[in-house]
Amino acid sequence: MHTFEIAFSKWVITNRWWLIAATVLMTLVCAFGTFRLELNNDSRIFFSKENPQRQAFEALENTYSRIDNVLFIIDPGDGDVFTRRTLAMIEDMTEKLWTTPYSSRVDSITNFQHTRVEEDELIVKDLVSDANQLSDRELTEKKRIALHEPSLKSNLVSPSGHVAAINVTVLLPQKSMDEVPEVARFARTMQQEYQKKYPGMDIYLSGATMYDNAFGEASMDDVMTLVPAMLVIILVIIGCMLRSFAGTFATLVVISISMITGMGLAGWLGLSFNLASNNAPTIILLLAVADSVHVLATMFYEMRNGKSKHDAIAESLRVNLKPIFYTSATTAIGFLTMNFSDAPPFRDLGNMVALGVMAAFVLSVTGMPALLAVIPVHAGQKTGLKHTSSKSLDGLANFVIKRRKPLFWGALLFLLVMISGILKIELNDDWVQYFDERYDIRKAADFSKENLRGMDLIEYSLETGETGGINKPEYLNNVEAFTKWYQEQPGVVHVSSITNVFKRLNKNMHGDNKTYYRIPDRRNLAAQYLLLYEMSLPFGLDLNSVIDIDKSATRMIVTFKETTTRELRDMDTKARNWLKEHAPEMFTCGSGVSVMWAHISERNINSMLGASLLALLLISILLVFVVRSFRLGFLSIIPNLSPALMGFGLWGYLYSQVGLGLSIVVAMTLGIVVDDTIHFMLKYTRARKELGLSSAEAVKYSFNTVGTAMLVTTVSLVFGFLILTQSGFKMNFEMGLLSAITIAIALIMDFLFLPPLLMKIDRKP
Repeated sequence: MHTFEIAFSKWVITNRWWLIAATVLMTLVCAFGTFRLELNNDSRIFFSKENPQRQAFEALENTYSRIDNVLFIIDPGDGDVFTRRTLAMIEDMTEKLWTTPYSSRVDSITNFQHTRVEEDELIVKDLVSDANQLSDRELTEKKRIALHEPSLKSNLVSPSGHVAAINVTVLLPQKSMDEVPEVARFARTMQQEYQKKYPGMDIYLSGATMYDNAFGEASMDDVMTLVPAMLVIILVIIGCMLRSFAGTFATLVVISISMITGMGLAGWLGLSFNLASNNAPTIILLLAVADSVHVLATMFYEMRNGKSKHDAIAESLRVNLKPIFYTSATTAIGFLTMNFSDAPPFRDLGNMVALGVMAAFVLSVTGMPALLAVIPVHAGQKTGLKHTSSKSLDGLANFVIKRRKPLFWGALLFLLVMISGILKIELNDDWVQYFDERYDIRKAADFSKENLRGMDLIEYSLETGETGGINKPEYLNNVEAFTKWYQEQPGVVHVSSITNVFKRLNKNMHGDNKTYYRIPDRRNLAAQYLLLYEMSLPFGLDLNSVIDIDKSATRMIVTFKETTTRELRDMDTKARNWLKEHAPEMFTCGSGVSVMWAHISERNINSMLGASLLALLLISILLVFVVRSFRLGFLSIIPNLSPALMGFGLWGYLYSQVGLGLSIVVAMTLGIVVDDTIHFMLKYTRARKELGLSSAEAVKYSFNTVGTAMLVTTVSLVFGFLILTQSGFKMNFEMGLLSAITIAIALIMDFLFLPPLLMKIDRKP
């Protein structure tokens, strides 16, 4: 009946030295693959090339230009930007920032191209020059102009004039992953230089490029801190359970090589290492523990009952080979379904972990037994965590058998109450808040939101349908109406549109008469104004970023603060409805990085829902095959799927909002929570079919033979995923917390609901 397992066990013992050599060789080959892993710090990797919002945004950037930027936010410390000292600092810094790597433009209140007319000549020049020589009257006038200029107010200077900003636009060649860190290093050097030169001033760094750099830095921080912490947790738990140096050492070898193998194969396959997939080493370490624990627990049990070391290893392999394979396969299936994710980094995470899990299976049934066969191993005494938990689990088994009916109905009621919390969940996110306060980018974002502007943008390309059409008064009036409508919406702090330029030029060309601060009423007049203005602009400060090459469309940018992804989606829907009703000829959809983030959670949850159902189907089919019972395999769906649903229900009660990081938890944990169910049901069916026990006796047998291992692996997994909550990246924090909750609930359901369910439906002698 177990011919293959017996033959395989003997083969492992006989060829132990060859297996150790093969394990070392495999580790070396995979280790070289890890050097091929390159850290990808581009936040856009979360959006696949098929993502419609990304396609729309790239089309907009191809029409105009990318607006990757570094934003220097300046707090002078005295509450007034418009002093000689602060303006001189901004003027000097603006000039030096043109040397930023890959910079294409620098904008500030000092180099803002202010327009005026002298006689019949249009004068376009910097708003502030030679700030140290300005008189008090001139300072007052500069402040008045800046705080009344729509292009500057709530964009490059706060409405009260107490905070200013310098915006550096960068055009990255996108040929090297070091481009973003290079820009960030330069920006920080400038920040430190000017803070030292001007004591009392604070400079914050924000902008898309600094966010991308923070993605890379957070990835490395997590790898350097979470992986070592995970190793310590695992060694403590395994050491307390086994009370065996050899067992702990063998486990350490298996999980370390599993991690190296998974990451090395990922490197050879060209997978990306990013802020999502950087969790792969930690998760592989966690999952590899379970296989080792089951092999070691059975081996020590057999040694304590009189078997020699080699015989105990062989018996452990015979008993655990199939369960470990099945649990590894179900876990891999769960993670492989993450390939359905709309976010490529989660696909990479799923593939890396699946590779590591299968490597852990191979190692736990070959390399680890071979290693145990050649190193000194002592069985230890029946004391410690294992012995204590065995007594406790025996008492728990008796309690479950005795109270099976109230436990069944109570657990079912608990399940329904917990799942109902899902009704409280809403798909919402705030990508600006993804980093916690330990990161400078979060401090800069909070300061900007409170004092200057937010980081969320919606961009529009407003078409005219003809070359030169942007000069048509009808088109400009529609853009102006759309601009004014947006300025009245909640959360909007700034709207940038070309109409501000036309209105200002029209006023200038009419002797700065305020009544002419409006759209020109003739197309040829508007075209002349724009041509005259463009010819007067200095190099680098042209209008190419807001007007397309044939002047058939213009770019409009709306800036928000104190908003969420749900509110951004709703706002864009309202804007589309306004365009349909008032200006259907220039109808378009909002675009931009913020819009992409606003839709990714919803898109990813929809895609992962189908993936989870597929994983559940595949796992259920496998379970039917494992337990050789369609009825038991089908009914196991309840304890397998319910933990994830209950976890989301509890999240709905506690937090209500679900973002991108939580959208993969069902698929990710489904394969994990099945492991304990498989081990329990295999022991149960073995007791029923091979030992001829009743259903109640089979439940007790399962508790006694596999309960301790289930408890230890669950504790390891829960503490391991709680380690992820120490990440400074919100997505990883939430993913770790909900996974820990789900896995803990799974153990409760396997101990308190699955046994009564089995005894209720499996009453045959």
